[in-house]
Amino acid sequence: MAPEAAVERLGFVSLEQFLQKLPPELKVLHDGGNGAGMLRWVEPSELEDPTPYLLDGEFILTAGLPFLGEGGSGGKVDAYVQRLVGAGVGALGFGLEPYFDAVPDTVVAACRRHNLTLVEFPRTVPFAAIGLAFSQLLESDNARVFRQLADTNRQLMRAVLSARPEHELLAALVQRVPVWALFVGADGRIRARAAADGGGSGNSSGSAASPAGTAGAGANPPAAVELSALQPLLKRLLAGSGPRVEMESLEDPRPSTVFGHPLRSTRDANLGALILGSAGPLTPAQNSVVSSVVGLLELLVRQRTSGSLAPSQLATALLLHPDSVASGGTKHINGLKDLLAQSISSTRSAPLRVVQGVKAEPGGPAGDSPVRELLQWRRMFDTKLVEITDYGFAAITRLKVDESLLAEAEELGWRLVIGDATEFQALASAYRRVTSLRARVQATGRSARVDEVTWSVAGLLGREAGTMLAARLLEPVLGQEDPERRDAQLAVLRTWLGENGSWDATAKALGLHRNSVRRQINALAELLDTDLNQAQVRAELWFALQYVDESPPATEAAPSQSE
Repeated sequence: MAPEAAVERLGFVSLEQFLQKLPPELKVLHDGGNGAGMLRWVEPSELEDPTPYLLDGEFILTAGLPFLGEGGSGGKVDAYVQRLVGAGVGALGFGLEPYFDAVPDTVVAACRRHNLTLVEFPRTVPFAAIGLAFSQLLESDNARVFRQLADTNRQLMRAVLSARPEHELLAALVQRVPVWALFVGADGRIRARAAADGGGSGNSSGSAASPAGTAGAGANPPAAVELSALQPLLKRLLAGSGPRVEMESLEDPRPSTVFGHPLRSTRDANLGALILGSAGPLTPAQNSVVSSVVGLLELLVRQRTSGSLAPSQLATALLLHPDSVASGGTKHINGLKDLLAQSISSTRSAPLRVVQGVKAEPGGPAGDSPVRELLQWRRMFDTKLVEITDYGFAAITRLKVDESLLAEAEELGWRLVIGDATEFQALASAYRRVTSLRARVQATGRSARVDEVTWSVAGLLGREAGTMLAARLLEPVLGQEDPERRDAQLAVLRTWLGENGSWDATAKALGLHRNSVRRQINALAELLDTDLNQAQVRAELWFALQYVDESPPATEAAPSQSE
């Protein structure tokens, strides 16, 4: 997990932030110690009892009208302040003039007694200016929170695409929200945990206290508790139905609020639960992040357990009964075809293609994570049947892989071997045909289509590899300085190999005497330092000659000699 200093927690406007934005003339007559607490609104009121109209976390402003006459007695003032504290008021602001030129001692004493923050505002700071300052601060904070939420959502998406998505999701959550987190499976066992203690998803004990952070109540998240202490809450989560939040208060090791979210399937089956612990209430922005994590966890578990059923059924059938494709009855084969069709968004009778991908530059920088690459190829080829391999990837798709799709893959630095259309029972043969072209694509750096390749040794070898073969085997001939002599020797060798080593047929084709042909072939064997009586040598030379530029036969190059 990133260091705390590098992570900006989702927050809110606090009393401390607000007071720092106000003019320096104000005086804090009593600090209630709640400067980090959430400040919801600034509300001027001269009512004797404003609490029925207040929300939790408000800053009350008064010019002292409730404290005139009998309202200024110790008992009346004490009752007033006590009501404010009971309503969750964050602070009391007292404006001087026109009623008072100093805050009454009874008000100061009552605020100290009930630990309510008390702020004195001079006449030069009107209440309207205070409300305007809070509105501006709230607006700028909302913009900041929106930016944070956007950054957080990007971090959550990266976590989902990682190799350990559940662990990374919880790690991202505790970075942004002051909580500890447990992901519990449907069997009641912990699958992943995280606490804001620097341990991230690798924290196995979950018992260390977290560092300072901005919690909803201005406190750090408590230490994570053992699963045994959460059994009553977990039992309610796994036994109930529908989306909901279950809550429980714990006192050990520190006072904390624990709340759990069930993870449900599309048919409301139990898939597990997310349990969080916090020292106080969360802000709306923090609750939004929690909701996003709950939704993503639910999606991950659904995908693994109840979503995309066809690929898992197909894989299970083929793994347990590998001979069923060849020996199964029509009903069984059609069932497998249906599962395959669902896996590639196709129909039972639609043709299939095998595609293999290799990196254009094998020694280049490492690519994305395997999970990200897998999802990338799934999207591009519209199929769930993709395998990450040591050479790159292999996929089964219903797509024809047109030029635009090929260009998209090549733009990403990949080269493709695209199979020809085939049927379910012939997939293994189609895969072998594609595999036979992979070395050629790796050597040439160019994509290839099986149905555009000439299925011969020369066709499969390809121009680049064939040219290399010719340069290697025929180098003594090709390297001669006299082009006429070189072309004449190539013509004799090509014709003799084409006539299966027949002296008479070669002599007739070239217009030479058979003894002249024999002498030239023997000279070539010596020049090439090889035994032309061996069939393999003849075959290799024949294929090499296919990649040497054709020259017209030169009948005058080697004059006929009679025996």
